Amino acid sequence: MITVLSGGTGTPKLLQGLKELVNPEDLTIIVNTLENDYFSGVYVSADIDTVLYTMSDMINDELWYGVKNDTFITHERLEEIGCSELLRIGDIDRATKIQKTQLMKKYGLTKAVEIQAEKMGIKSKIIPMSDENSDIKIITDIGELEFHDFLIKHQSQPEVLDVKFSKVKPADDIIDAIKNSRAVIIGPSNPITSISPILSLDGVRDALKEAYVIAVSPIIGNDSVSGPASKFMRALGIDVSSVGVASFYEDFLDNIVIDIKDEDKKIEVNQIVNKVIVTNTIMNNLDAKKNLAEIIINSIP
Repeated sequence: MITVLSGGTGTPKLLQGLKELVNPEDLTIIVNTLENDYFSGVYVSADIDTVLYTMSDMINDELWYGVKNDTFITHERLEEIGCSELLRIGDIDRATKIQKTQLMKKYGLTKAVEIQAEKMGIKSKIIPMSDENSDIKIITDIGELEFHDFLIKHQSQPEVLDVKFSKVKPADDIIDAIKNSRAVIIGPSNPITSISPILSLDGVRDALKEAYVIAVSPIIGNDSVSGPASKFMRALGIDVSSVGVASFYEDFLDNIVIDIKDEDKKIEVNQIVNKVIVTNTIMNNLDAKKNLAEIIINSIP
């Protein structure tokens, strides 16, 4: 079994490649829940839904959010009657969220996601990192912001001074999934708000120290491939580079993949982690995703 630690953008691209090469039943995906919250009366777990849609071939892979070819009749009507939404939720996507909201009342998040994955025909195991609600605050030069206000309302423009999030309990199956894995892949998701919350769970870092762990750097040069990861890293005093990513995961990392544009950093990264793979990490088509996935799989002992 291979376990993947995932956020909502970079890693799902890699998952598209992995699921073409690996038996889906041999994949377990542990997904960040830090940013989950209620919007317009429904529970929104953006990273989880992105993984669900990716694994069921429903994802809108232009935005890496929501369902391809979705309609927005409900969203547009809400705007018309003066009930605007911070998030632009499509109609099919909203149905998924309504179902999850209802299922959670009876079963909790982990079981709700398991039921939804089965309904979508997904053979891989998708585990939310926690059944508990998290809380995240982005401390900026214009004040303390909720995560989605920072990301959407303010378009990630404010200067970030700090990132604070609450500690939650890990979902029941997470530690066993890591311990029973042939390898753990940390996808190219935001190290601070996507991967760090998973790493902060009790027992996760210790379990990773016993596993074979390979990470894909989401940083090329001195900037993130997408999203505000570089702002968050800089705010926490982490070097915005593949070197900084390797250092962030140093205590359990066995192997890291960095982009060909960072070949000049290989020697420095190699001082932190024993094995460094230099290749193209930009996944702008399925062939590139499969190629990166194949390189990762072939590097696992």
